[in-house]
Parts: sequence; C-alpha cells; structure tokens
Amino acid sequence: MNIEIITIGNELLIGQVVDTNSAWIGQQVGDAGFRVTKKTTVGDVAQDIRDAIDSALSRVSIVLVTGGIGPTKDDITKKTLCDYFNCQLYFSEAVYQHIEDLLHHSGHMMNELNRSQAMVPDHCTIIRNEAGTAPCTWFEREGKVLVSMPGVPYEMKTLMTNEIIPRLKQQFLQDTFIRHVTLSVQGYTESALAERLAKFEEELPPFVTLAYLPQPGMVRLRVSAYETSESQSEQAIEEQKRKLYILLKGHIFSEGTHTLEQVLGRKLEEKKYLVGTAESCTGGYIASRITAWPGSSRHYMGSIVSYSNDIKKQVLGVSAEDLETYGAVSRQVVEQMVTGAIRVLGCDCAVATSGIAGPDGGTQDKPVGTIWIAAAVKDKVITECYHFGKVREQNIIRAFNAAILMLLKML
Repeated sequence: MNIEIITIGNELLIGQVVDTNSAWIGQQVGDAGFRVTKKTTVGDVAQDIRDAIDSALSRVSIVLVTGGIGPTKDDITKKTLCDYFNCQLYFSEAVYQHIEDLLHHSGHMMNELNRSQAMVPDHCTIIRNEAGTAPCTWFEREGKVLVSMPGVPYEMKTLMTNEIIPRLKQQFLQDTFIRHVTLSVQGYTESALAERLAKFEEELPPFVTLAYLPQPGMVRLRVSAYETSESQSEQAIEEQKRKLYILLKGHIFSEGTHTLEQVLGRKLEEKKYLVGTAESCTGGYIASRITAWPGSSRHYMGSIVSYSNDIKKQVLGVSAEDLETYGAVSRQVVEQMVTGAIRVLGCDCAVATSGIAGPDGGTQDKPVGTIWIAAAVKDKVITECYHFGKVREQNIIRAFNAAILMLLKML
C-alpha cells in the first residue's frame, strides 16, 4: 500500500526549520509494511495545500500531513482541510478539557488561542494528542484516508506510534509485505562497493532492491524485499543478507539503522570499557556526538579540547620539543594526545584529532583538510593521516567518522 507525505510550513521552504518529520515517518511506515512514493512540502498558502492534497489523493489511498494546525494565525491547515472536505468547525468539549488539563499540569493558563484549538472539523475522526494541545484529524473519502498531524516532532511521533500506524494497518489489508535491512560497510568508496557488488545486484530477484546510502568514510546498504507474505519477505531478506556478509567479510561493522556513536556505545558496554577523547581541530564535536546517545554516561569519561598547544603540553603531556619539531598536526603529537587522554581521563580507550579543518590555515606541506587521527585501546595505538576536502564542516564530520571507525576496528 502506497503513502504520500505532505509537510506544511513556510519555515520549511525557506530553510529556517529542517524537515525531519517526513524522514522519520518514511522509516516508520516502511517498517510497518507501507511504501512512501512521494513527499511534498508546501507553504502556509491555502491553494497550495489544496493542490498538494488533490495531487496526492489522485495517486495513493493514504496521505499523511504534518504542520499548520497550531493556535496562531499562520496555521491555516485545519481551516483549509475543512473547506476541502466540506466540513464545518465545531467546539469539542472533550478536546477543550484535554487542552485545559495539559495547560494546568504545565502551569499555564488557558487563553483564546488555546481555546481555538478545541474548534475541530465535523465529519472526521478526532484523535487525541497525548503529547500536545493540537488534535489529530482523520478524514476519509471514497475509501481514501488523509491524516493531519501537528508539525511538532515529538507530538507527531507519539501520534504515529500509538494511533496512526496501528489504525492504518488495521484498515488497509496489505497485499505486499515490505521488509528492510541496513548494513553499514567500511573500507569501500561507493563506486568501489558498487563494482564489488555488481554480480550480486544482477542476480537479485525482481522483488528485492539494493540501495547505496554513502556517508563520509562509510556506505550503508539497504536491502528491501517486497513479497506477498511476511514470511517470504523475511526469508528473502535473510538470504540476501547472508550473501552480503560472505561477499563483504570483515567490512560490515553494523546491522540496522544505528548511528556510529550507538554502535561504539554498544561495543564499549559489551567489553565494559570506558572511552575518552582528546580533540583539537574537531573542537569537541566527537564528544558531543558520543554524549548525544542516551546511556553514554555508562562508558564515556570526558574530553580534553586542546585547541591550543599550551593545553596539549600542560594537560595531555605532549612534548614541547615534538610540537616545535613536527608541529601540532603530526603523528608524534596526536599519538601523545591519545595516550595522554587515557592517562588523564582514566579510560581504557580513546581517540584524538589534530588537523587543519579550514577554510584557511593550510600550508603546502599540510593543506586544508589534513587531519591526523589516533585511536588507542589500552597500550596499543594506531594512527592515520587523512586528507579530506576544503569545507570545514565536512572535514569535522569526516574526522568523527574516521576516528570512531578506527576505534571500532581496534575493539
């Protein structure tokens, strides 16, 4: 069963807010056995919203809409949907009571804008929003469904998980069962990996697809199976996954949609190791990524952001003579940084970075994008020099990926 997603908001069009909703929805409905065929973003303009709905309903039976149902004047989705489905707004005592309870528990007073959210369309199903004040509305016409949800991500996610996906699965009998598996691969560029898997792709059955999702320093492979039964889909996925593990022996380091920091966290907890970081050119980015994962306090000790040579010397114990002789961006210095981190932070393993992130500061010998990275586990240290590009943000992200991949390989 195919689904289209429509996200609404001027802030999405001008880039003030990044649309994470459609990405999350796509993943969730895909896991539930549906297929997203198109995503559309429109501004807070009634005619544009109507056109997007018309277009989507001409192609699919399910349309999921987020955004534009808040209490402010620029939120026009609710009124536009009423016009589109020939509905009238009425005051819902149940919705009002829910809003009042939420505001009371959060210490806020009801005002007219909040009260207006209790005005809901008739001739649709009102779904209670446990995470917020804007209710979700479920419209049906000629066997097709349009669901309008808040644009606030945690409210939308709560509704999708607890209400929308279960209702969609119950209402729409699935004629195709979709299953996915994602494998993270290191040691190949996208083109080299495609060349390695050329014969594998040629031999894929017509109901199985392979997608390449490249990231700096790694490539994710997504295998999808579209079968007429759940067991057949799962069997097809398992068969192709087994072949990939054989073809890419030693290069697949993770299965699933886990981030690098999650993979590292699980590996550290498995070994009962503690980790720390010593960062120069990445400026704490590695630390922020590791600690973004809930539960990181169980294995993460801390970071020393040694941006200046004085901190490298005074805190990490880097040799002043080596700094003078080889410079901060060198094998000698980054190795002393990583061993210093283990010593100072009292951890079992660590990564360290020192380089020229850009956009300036490079020399002929050490151009912008030159980054030395060291990873250490106990008393063993490995070091690599990378030559990335000229874009500062990308260099920092690539350094993070490379550092974590190096450490994972050692672990």
